[in-house]
Amino acid sequence: MSLTLSLDFQYTTTIEKLWSYLTDSSKLAKWVANIHTGVAMENNFEPVVGHQFQFRTQPSEYWNGIIEGEVLIVEEPHRLSYTWAGGEKHTITWTLQDLGNGKVNLHLEQTGISSEPALGGAKYGWTKWCGELEKVFV
Repeated sequence: MSLTLSLDFQYTTTIEKLWSYLTDSSKLAKWVANIHTGVAMENNFEPVVGHQFQFRTQPSEYWNGIIEGEVLIVEEPHRLSYTWAGGEKHTITWTLQDLGNGKVNLHLEQTGISSEPALGGAKYGWTKWCGELEKVFV
């Protein structure tokens, strides 16, 4: 069984600025952090198709603290997709839409999730991270 997480977030910003926070490794580190400790995850992300990257955080007894991925699609500033493997391997796709009046919709789709508990964990994690993302625009 394969489940899909689909979430939408609206931000008051420009599409270009939001794109930069999805694709610039130093800006990613401002909102993608260890869910439990809040410590930023080091990463070597680059928005280049085929680029293999890692996000690293403190390991725990359940996980080595490494998320590995490969960039699949870069359509600046509207669509970004990559694999995301921190145990299970999923595909993350971000779609950005300029809504006008200084608002941008960010749509997240995460495919390949194996179970309801994993879906709930992904929803919790991305909702928390995207809440942190909103804070960087203030």
